[in-house]
Amino acid sequence: MSIISTDILKAIDILSNEELVAIPTETVYGLAGNIYSEKAIKAIFKTKERPFFNPLIVHIPSIDYLQTIATDIPEKAMQLAQAFWPGSLTLVLKKKSNIPDLITAGKDTVAVRVPNHPVTLKLLESLDFPLAAPSANPFGSISPTTAKHVDAYFKNDIKMVLDGGVCKNGIESTIVGFENDQPILYRLGSISIEDIEAVIGEISIKNKKEINPEAPGMLNRHYAPATQTILTQNVLEEIKKHTNKRIGVLTFKTFVDSDLVQYQITLSESGNLSEATANLYSAMHTLDHQELDVIIAEECPDYGLGKSINDRLQRATFSK
Repeated sequence: MSIISTDILKAIDILSNEELVAIPTETVYGLAGNIYSEKAIKAIFKTKERPFFNPLIVHIPSIDYLQTIATDIPEKAMQLAQAFWPGSLTLVLKKKSNIPDLITAGKDTVAVRVPNHPVTLKLLESLDFPLAAPSANPFGSISPTTAKHVDAYFKNDIKMVLDGGVCKNGIESTIVGFENDQPILYRLGSISIEDIEAVIGEISIKNKKEINPEAPGMLNRHYAPATQTILTQNVLEEIKKHTNKRIGVLTFKTFVDSDLVQYQITLSESGNLSEATANLYSAMHTLDHQELDVIIAEECPDYGLGKSINDRLQRATFSK
């Protein structure tokens, strides 16, 4: 039986009962629970099989709500919030004492954002508590951008997926924190570095950390299909190395003409990086269900959102 529904009142009831609901955002679907409920937060970690050292993002209904979550907010953080909220920006800030350590992996900072999705904004405005909502997928696997993706992952584990359609941005939020009041980019995401720097000036990048990460999405292997995936700048040359296998190909904008390819997806035939970003996870889900031996993915141009796409593909293809 499908757990997909558009009933916001039902979602409110489930969340108020300290249980989980998958919610839509403009980035990906999140697995949401009441941040003040230890039962709900532990259920998020258990359902996702997510390690407790990996902090969660708190979702709030408006910029005005930020004062109840964070303290000592840097001026540049407020500039970013005013520029991008509601939207695909997460800020890592000093937390207020009422924010549970379980949410923040014991750190004195909390990750927070205002999502830009009408359904989830309405939900957040109707609740008496913010929501923690990491991506609604088993830890390390491809993030979901449709309600059906979540349903396939968690049909027997959660009561409801609140259907808000296809996520328009298609990859996770960009995460910015502050160390000694200097802005640090912890995760590349749906807002490009160039757009961030246009607001606050130069920002340092620190987006890989295996032990005690400051933010979600910093682990080397993440966002990964079950099918072996290889990232390359030359798809045709890579195909020649796997002639005895069932090959899938994921390209940026150019169709690869090869009889050796069983299944192929192009992210944006027009070369539009926003379109390619929006299509990335959906394409990875589709390729991962074609009974392929290997997926060969093409690197995107390394600027703008192309950096974010390449970051996801690098983590999807990383193996120890």
